[in-house]
Amino acid sequence: MSIPLKSDVVIIGAGIVGTSAAYFLSKLGLSVVLCEKGTVSGEQSSRNWGFVRQQGRDPAEIPAIIRSIKIWRDLASEIGEDVGYVQSGSLYLANTEQQLSEYEAWLEYAKQYQIDTKMLSKSEALDKIPHANGKWIGALTTLSDGRAEPSKATMAISRAAERNGVNIATNCAVRGLEFSGGKISGVVTELGPIGTNTVLCAAGAWSSLFCGRHGVELPQLMVRSSVFRTTPAPLISDHSIWCRDVALRRRQDGGYTVAHGSATEVPIVPNTFRWMKKFLPAFKTEKNRLRFRLDHRFYKELTGAKNWDTGSTTPFEEERVNQVSPSQSILKEAQANLKRLFPELKDIKILEQWAGLIDVTPDAVPVISPVSKLPGFYLATGFSGHGFGLGPAAGELASGMITGSAAKSELEAFSLNRFF
Repeated sequence: MSIPLKSDVVIIGAGIVGTSAAYFLSKLGLSVVLCEKGTVSGEQSSRNWGFVRQQGRDPAEIPAIIRSIKIWRDLASEIGEDVGYVQSGSLYLANTEQQLSEYEAWLEYAKQYQIDTKMLSKSEALDKIPHANGKWIGALTTLSDGRAEPSKATMAISRAAERNGVNIATNCAVRGLEFSGGKISGVVTELGPIGTNTVLCAAGAWSSLFCGRHGVELPQLMVRSSVFRTTPAPLISDHSIWCRDVALRRRQDGGYTVAHGSATEVPIVPNTFRWMKKFLPAFKTEKNRLRFRLDHRFYKELTGAKNWDTGSTTPFEEERVNQVSPSQSILKEAQANLKRLFPELKDIKILEQWAGLIDVTPDAVPVISPVSKLPGFYLATGFSGHGFGLGPAAGELASGMITGSAAKSELEAFSLNRFF
């Protein structure tokens, strides 16, 4: 594989945000090289739940997700490929009065942005899933929410970007940035140098490591999410459903994508202690759903290189794709909860199971930001498990950030400087 010697923009990471940014930049006529150390959509962009939701979002993300929904609706016709998008609605089921009060509070944001979210009483919620066994006391629902197929969407966007002239280089790690006069002048990849004045890092869980090599602090940790997909089964609801015991989404193949609703593993690594002060409020808020785990990853990250010569092999080439095993205990809980709550699915079988490492920030809001100390270097990362639904709009916003067309107000909430 060959790469060009020069490009207007180099993007690091071919997940849904990186490919979307490449696509929107290419529509503006810019030359783009998209460098991916492994494969397109090889990590969390193909391993997520597939929810495309507005409800329950952090207020900072609401304008972006509204824009993203609009892009999703037209995406298949625009690029000429199926991405599996369906406007199916979301249904969040509440077990406690505290959950209901939180949903009620979020309705104020829905009203502010004219989102069609509404509360459901106990009887209204059960009417949505009449054969279910849950002891729910109400629900939150948004009919304009949707779902899409992670296995299709990012690949389809990447092919659309290629048709627009984007050069996508897989198995091509970016080893580092080059500078001239205090500004970016290019990148060094394992396939050779590329001259450029503009670099966007959309490297997901790898972003903090890459930034650290250049003296840029990016508070970022990882959590492990375990998921399975099932054989075709009866349709219990077209909505994407979440409750504390299980989360499920109808798939195009007639099965379901299923995860535990409130169990996420947190690998304890050296950065856990480095960033503890910044993450402590989040840990306290989410303490009931987080399961801390100490395993081989601590030693791996402790002994891994933090700085390296761009002329030699880097950590990005040593581990092309984050291959992590799913938690069998969490998946067994999720499967048992699924069958208990939805008797119609009692005979369902698991076809495949997997896990992914989700990059998270201290406030669970992404970073879409220039890096002030390195002119020409930009970030679009830290999506904290929200990146798939936000992906198209995040890519469009990153494109606007780079070209200067994005308003300051659109980017303010996503600034890297908010952590410092």
